[in-house]
Amino acid sequence: MRNAYKVLAYIVAAEVAIQAMVMVWAIAGLVKWVDGGGVFDKSIMESGATPFTEVFGIIVHAINGTFVVPAIALVLLITSFFTKVRGAIKWAAIVFVLVVAQGQIGYLGHEFPFAGALHGLNALALFSAAFYTGRRIRTAASPVVEEQPEVQAATPV
Repeated sequence: MRNAYKVLAYIVAAEVAIQAMVMVWAIAGLVKWVDGGGVFDKSIMESGATPFTEVFGIIVHAINGTFVVPAIALVLLITSFFTKVRGAIKWAAIVFVLVVAQGQIGYLGHEFPFAGALHGLNALALFSAAFYTGRRIRTAASPVVEEQPEVQAATPV
């Protein structure tokens, strides 16, 4: 269970990095497309057309953030109950709460664009927490064994 827990935590961290990558890819493509005369509005997303290849970054970000990352974080939290490492449940819960907050802040950004800044900041906190959650299992799984001083038998006089 420790390995599953560790892998799931690292996958959450990797997913956060993927989320950042696909959004920057999408925005870079959007800027290039708009510079070339394209117009991006709601009808483009609803049309199902692919005005520029990088629009798939927006789609991947939405699917990943809505379904994939929360599912992995939930499995991480469930796994934490069977890991038998001190603090495993606490750190999995922190990751899960940050994932839920991330989704809510992301949806809030549709009404209040400033929430996008908080979405990015929370992503950094989530990445850090997920990475630490995976890393701490390595240190928790290998307990430090202190050497005991040798006891010398008393020699009869």
